[in-house]
Amino acid sequence: MVEIPLSALEVAMVQTGTRALETLRDTGAFAQELERLGYHRIWYAEHHHSPAIGAFPPVVLAAHAAASTSSIRLGSGGVLAPNHAPLTLAEQFGTLAALHPDRIDLGIGRGPGTFDEGIARALRRGAGPTTDEEYRDDVAAILSFLVDEVALGPLPQPWLLASSPAGAALAAALGLPVAVAHHIRPENTGAVLERYRAAFTPSRWCERPRVLLCVETVCAETEEEARRLVGPMDVVKAGLLKGISDIPFPTPEEAAAHVFTEPERAALAGFRSRQAVGTPETVVRRLRELAGETGADELMLTTPVYGFAERVRSYELIRKHYGA
Repeated sequence: MVEIPLSALEVAMVQTGTRALETLRDTGAFAQELERLGYHRIWYAEHHHSPAIGAFPPVVLAAHAAASTSSIRLGSGGVLAPNHAPLTLAEQFGTLAALHPDRIDLGIGRGPGTFDEGIARALRRGAGPTTDEEYRDDVAAILSFLVDEVALGPLPQPWLLASSPAGAALAAALGLPVAVAHHIRPENTGAVLERYRAAFTPSRWCERPRVLLCVETVCAETEEEARRLVGPMDVVKAGLLKGISDIPFPTPEEAAAHVFTEPERAALAGFRSRQAVGTPETVVRRLRELAGETGADELMLTTPVYGFAERVRSYELIRKHYGA
């Protein structure tokens, strides 16, 4: 069986009992470990004002990791266009691509990266939520600036992040490869892919539809250990279901003591059934199922678990059982 590439999304969870500085230091070691294991790329997400996720700019993390690795691709997954001037993003990622040729990706997303309206407005210098037309113009401007103003050599590979058919339609219209946020809105994945493939227009960036599917993935030697590892993220998700976004990322022991309501348990179980959690055999089987069901060209794994060693071990087990 020919396996499609495996990659990773680094969300940079700040664990209870640790400092954001420790999370930041771990990102470099994480990149080195995944390069050693043979993963194809690592993307860094943009988040702000969260006790559970570090507010680390993706372009800075990508530059830091690129300096200590030699082959793995690096980039944003994604940098949020409404929070930045298009020319600034083009300059930042264009420079990074010139310093590390053929290794840099520019994954572009739309969301604010925060649930705090005050922080969102601060990021946008007082402006409100971006409209569909403004977002399209921002993405088009970034692409134009990359080519016309920045081009220092090899360009970064642009991607568009999508969790809805509207995002898929924009990626298709601009001829960009699409990264589908199955780890956030798995219920939308089918509609996203259908819209993208039906409307895709070839461009200088991509000749045919190209799909990366991001999946929440937690792997351990036993099912019991895998369930223990997903506990902290379950607590965070349960808070989000109630509109509470300021919950710290707890320890597995704290998560085990957390009392979930029955509706929360049902919602979490439903979400987890669409991801990949369990032993290596279970996880690899599920990843292959998702690849087959979606026709994805690449799978990107995100593993929000407590403990650096446990997170690396999850990727190691998957790589070992998935194949070289």
